[in-house]
Amino acid sequence: MTAVLRGTLTTGVCADEAEFEALAAAWGRLHRSCAAATPFQSHAWLSSWWRSYGQPGALRVVLVRHGDRLVAAAPLMRVRGPVLRPLGGAISDFTDVLLDDADREAAARALAAALRGLAASALLDFGEVRPGACLESIYELWQGPKRALADSPCLELPALPMDELLKRLPAPRAQRTRAKIRKLSALGVESRIVPAEEVESSLCTLLRLHELQWSGRKVTTEHLQPRFREHLLRSMRPMVAAGEAVVTEFRLDGEVLAADLTLLSGTLAGGYLYGAHPSLRERKVDVATMLLEATTRHTGGEQRRALSLLRGNEPYKHHWRPDPVTNQRFLLARGRTAPLLTAAAGYAAVRAWAKRRLRQ
Repeated sequence: MTAVLRGTLTTGVCADEAEFEALAAAWGRLHRSCAAATPFQSHAWLSSWWRSYGQPGALRVVLVRHGDRLVAAAPLMRVRGPVLRPLGGAISDFTDVLLDDADREAAARALAAALRGLAASALLDFGEVRPGACLESIYELWQGPKRALADSPCLELPALPMDELLKRLPAPRAQRTRAKIRKLSALGVESRIVPAEEVESSLCTLLRLHELQWSGRKVTTEHLQPRFREHLLRSMRPMVAAGEAVVTEFRLDGEVLAADLTLLSGTLAGGYLYGAHPSLRERKVDVATMLLEATTRHTGGEQRRALSLLRGNEPYKHHWRPDPVTNQRFLLARGRTAPLLTAAAGYAAVRAWAKRRLRQ
């Protein structure tokens, strides 16, 4: 760890895996003090992801402290290019830095200065940044070449209970959905929130059901990989214990036939992964309605959370009339690394053009 005094703040770069692992308590306090943080910035998620997906020698975690208190952090890694990208990779729907809300302005300035030092030799490429993220403050403060681009589309529902969400639908569709919810009760479908000590076993069931559900169909292949399984089994127990995730099982005739993993933050609930036995559809159970009805229990109560359907613009998500939200991609550089920024922005423009032509 190297440190430089900036007034009352010190900044440094952690490149040691054991040191990063030891930051759990300090990182957790910072994560809780940052209203914009998503579950994908929790220490349990990031440290577990690094153990499954990280490359030796590539870790670059920028830290800002006020005395002994961590007030800002940017979890990065070095990739080919040279480029620095956030930890979390393709299995994380949102990336960001963390800023303590109590020291946000000073922490943002110190973090921007530290990142500027890294940008002398590498392009900083922050993809999948949710609107309202802390990185917007860093982007505004950035002194040097920078670009903001559109990234993946997302869909969100407001922080409302199920009854209120149904009012957003046309009357005939809302009536059919209410009938589907009544059918769940009539069939005897029971839901149960899984306690932290049972999370690993429940996730094994979820992953088995997920694979069975998608058998013979197009599926995200990464979700079937051993490293993804290991990451979930390692990260979810501490996240559930900290209130950053919830696993729900759905039983019919005493057997678990579906399971859902929802990630939670102070302002967001995101349905991340689920598995459902094909027999549920044979029994005319509307799985999407069942999952959404369960997830809204975490959005419209005392702690209001938006319900994110996460990345993707699939047609089935539009059933609930969600609001479109587009993630952002921030490219930050300095004079020497400006050509890397230009190349990355140009490549992104070509890819966007190719996608439009493909849709046409």
